[in-house]
Formats: sequence, structure tokens, C-alpha cells
Amino acid sequence: MPIGSTALSSEPSASVPTAELRRVLRLRDLVMLVIGTVIGSGIFLVPGAVLRPLGGSVSLALLVWISGGVLSLLGALTYGELTALRPAAGGLYIFIRDCFGPFLAFLYGWTLFFVISSGSVATLAVAFSNYFSEFLPLPRLMAKLVSVAMILAIAMVNVRGARESADLQNVTTAIKVLMIVAMGSALLWFGKNPVFCGNSAHSVAHPSSLLSGFGLAMISVLWAYEGWQYATFSAGESINPQRDFPLAFLLGSASLIAIYLLANLGYLAALGAMGVAGSSRVAVTAVAALGSPYLRRIVGLAILVSIFSAANSIILTAPRVYYAMAKDGIFFQRLAQVHTRFGTPAFAVVTAAVWSAVLAVSGTFEQLLTCVVFVGWIFYALAAASIFVYRKHVTETTRSYRTPGYPLTPILFISSALVLVLNTMVSQPLRCALGLGIVSLGVPAYLFWRSKRRSSISAQ
Repeated sequence: MPIGSTALSSEPSASVPTAELRRVLRLRDLVMLVIGTVIGSGIFLVPGAVLRPLGGSVSLALLVWISGGVLSLLGALTYGELTALRPAAGGLYIFIRDCFGPFLAFLYGWTLFFVISSGSVATLAVAFSNYFSEFLPLPRLMAKLVSVAMILAIAMVNVRGARESADLQNVTTAIKVLMIVAMGSALLWFGKNPVFCGNSAHSVAHPSSLLSGFGLAMISVLWAYEGWQYATFSAGESINPQRDFPLAFLLGSASLIAIYLLANLGYLAALGAMGVAGSSRVAVTAVAALGSPYLRRIVGLAILVSIFSAANSIILTAPRVYYAMAKDGIFFQRLAQVHTRFGTPAFAVVTAAVWSAVLAVSGTFEQLLTCVVFVGWIFYALAAASIFVYRKHVTETTRSYRTPGYPLTPILFISSALVLVLNTMVSQPLRCALGLGIVSLGVPAYLFWRSKRRSSISAQ
């Protein structure tokens, strides 16, 4: 370990099973994982929500998309150094645990398990069945069964091996990227509206309104860019994490900016600024404007593949956090077991999938997810701040990669994340209070597992 638990963690390691995860992921897999996790349903839905608070200003909307991508890139470059320093399963959980103690790390893992990752998978599963209904109308019960079937199918692949799951991820990510590029190019080619014909920044009534609108638009954009940090969870299965993770974050983030800009330009060409602003399902609306039923079906298929790929990437990565927590003795111990044949944290994968399926069927995931999504950015900022602690304790000879623009790069990312959190707390105080209440439920759980762990260590 480049930085030991004795230096920065307040508690010793618990005894864990001897089986370990297999290192099978290469650079290509990590790039596809970054892209595949981020591109879910956001780019097909939120461009209108970006334009509306900006008064239909195309130039400002594109600036927000670029700014959101750059902000994600700043975080990705920072996490690249962190992952190169600590290439262990768990990613952000490991960084926070090492640098700020096991309690905050546990709260992150707790929230990730019960709401953030599970709620995201549930959301994607329900969206999958909704879009599937466009090809084959489904009654309510059958739609729920399709959602559950999608989750369980992905879980089965992930139990069988990280290599198999990564192969599936690579194929589905390549398909959805090609489809989005084809869609954006077709919309640009056949669209009849001038792309940059929209309201200018000067038409927005007030500078304060402009600033507020920019902030609201940024929230939608950051939701579309959400997910690149999940790749850090799989650092324990990367063959060459010190070299590959910084490159994967850079290539993945840059590709996402280009893909999102192309899609937005295509929407604008097909619908115009006001048409995009007035649509809540902009991809389907834009394609329908061209009058091609075949292209509409292709877009529907692209959305299905995109949703499936994003859900697969979450189930591939997030259980590694629960595995790391269990290895530390502060979560269900069985989740630390690695399958002797498949080399995966099979129990962690199955448990995460089952809980996601429960949320999908119950329909409670939307309320939970909207309450705690802002909390994720608190932990993202905290994990990024770990770089300052690591740099204080890790010698230069052990550093294989340095964050470009340090310390400005992590400072900008942390500041932006905190501004986003504060803006959410001011604009939606009740929802934020509920979210913090959900996170605080992890406090007694942590105290229970810590007590149980200490008893186990004393018995030894």
C-alpha cells in the first residue's frame, strides 16, 4: 500500500477472506466504462431543460454543456492521480477512508448502496421498460417484470466475471456511441433550422437572472455527465491502473464532451432553439421532425442500448465499494467474499441487484434519489480533497502521475461541487433536509458494525 491505514485510518483492518479480485481490465475497458456509465438517458432528455432557464440562448446553452464537461474533466484528472496512487477496489470509498477516516467513508458507501447506485439502476430499469413499450406495449405488471428481468440479467453477467461484463460493456457502449453519432450527423445533415439561431445572452432580462439560469442549466448538464467517477471503484481489477486510469479519464471525458455537443447541434438543426426548449424528450421529437419512422426506431433502440449499458456499468463497479466496506469489517461480511470460480464479489453483485429490483418494483426510487443526489457531490468534493492529504504523505518517487494544473485543478472542481451543493440547499431546503436525514440513518449502522468489528478483533 502506498499509504497505509496506520497513517491515515483510525482503525486496523479486519480479517477477510484470502481470495482476491482478478486484474483483467485494460485501457480500452476503462475508457468504455467511463463513457458507458455517463451516457444513459440524459442526453436524450435534458437539452430542453438546459435551454429553458437560459431564455433559449444557444450560445449559452453550448457553453453550459462545455463547462459541465470541463468540470467533469477537472474531477476526472484529479481522480486519475488518486486512482494511480491507490489502485484498490472501492475507489472513492478508499480515498475518503484513508484521508478522512472510516466514518465518512462508510456514510458514502451506505448512501451509495441504499440510494445512489441502487436508485440509479432502478431509474434506468424503469426507463428501459418504458422505452421498450414503444416497440411492444406492456401492461403495468409486465413492465415491472421487464425492469426486474433487465437488472437480474445484468447481475448474472457480472457474477460470471469482470472480463465478461467488460466485454458486454464495450459492445453496448460502442453501439450506443455509434448510434448517437449517426443520429446527430443525420439531424445536422437533414435538419432545416439554423443551429445558432436562438436568443442571445442580451435578451435575458437581468444579470442575476442570467446567473441563476446558468446555475439551473448546469444542474441538468451535470446530471447528464454523472457517472464517470464510478470507474474508480474497479481499480482493483485493472491490469495497469497507474498508467491506464489517468488516460481513461482524459480520453473518456474528452469523448463525452464531443459526443454531447454533436447531439445538441443535431437537435438544434432539427427543431431550432425553441423547439428543443419546448421538448422533454428531445431525441424522439427531433427525429420525428424529419418524418422518418425508421430513424425514430433506431433512436428508440439507441436509448434502450444506452440505458442497458449504463445500468451494466453501475452493477459492474458499485459492488466493489460494498466489497471494500465488508473487507474493512463495517458492512455485511459476506459481501467481502470473492467467488472462487468467477473471481468476482458475487454476493455483493447479487445483493446490489436485488435491492435495485426492489426499488424498481416499489416505485420509491425517484423520491429517494432526488433527495440524496446532491449529497453525492459532497462526497465527490471530499474525495477530490484527498489529493492534498495524499500529496502530504506520499513521496515523489511513488507518484506515477500528477494532476495537470495542480493545485488549481482540484480546487476548481471542489469549489464548483460545493457551489452546486449550496445552490441546491438554498433552492430546495426541504428536499435537502430529507436527503441528509437519509444519510444520517447510516450513523447507528456504522456504530453497530464498528462495535461488532472491535468485538471480533478482541476475540482474536
